[in-house]
Amino acid sequence: MKYACLFLCLFCCRLSQAQSANDTTAIKSLLEKESQTWRAGDVKAHAACWQIKPYSRVLVSLADGRCFDVPPQNMITPDPKQMDKGGSSMNLKYKFHVHDNEAWVSHDEISTAPNGQRTYSHEMRMLEKVKGNWKLVGQSIHIYNPAAK
Repeated sequence: MKYACLFLCLFCCRLSQAQSANDTTAIKSLLEKESQTWRAGDVKAHAACWQIKPYSRVLVSLADGRCFDVPPQNMITPDPKQMDKGGSSMNLKYKFHVHDNEAWVSHDEISTAPNGQRTYSHEMRMLEKVKGNWKLVGQSIHIYNPAAK
């Protein structure tokens, strides 16, 4: 009997780790898609990454110290002129906290414009699982100058 209980405990622990790994993989995929669709100017695909809630918030601070409280609605109906027209991005140094249907993730991003200019940021993303799919509900982006670090 004690071996059956031990086996059951080990099985449940392994199952919860597998679910957490599935969630982090799905979240990382969503964040990569969100970054790429913004760069591509793909409004529809970018909007699909978001679920705006009454408590959603998007905060952006620039390297020069200016800060912006961006209306969350801009994430799903952005002015196409505000979106990038090409380039690429790379997300690194992911740190995940997943709890049930909520998660927060921090990562760094290096964005490269079509002209080769790079922008560096530290980002904090807040997500919720909506109908079985992870969606962004908020974010905080802090752009920095790597030479000043």
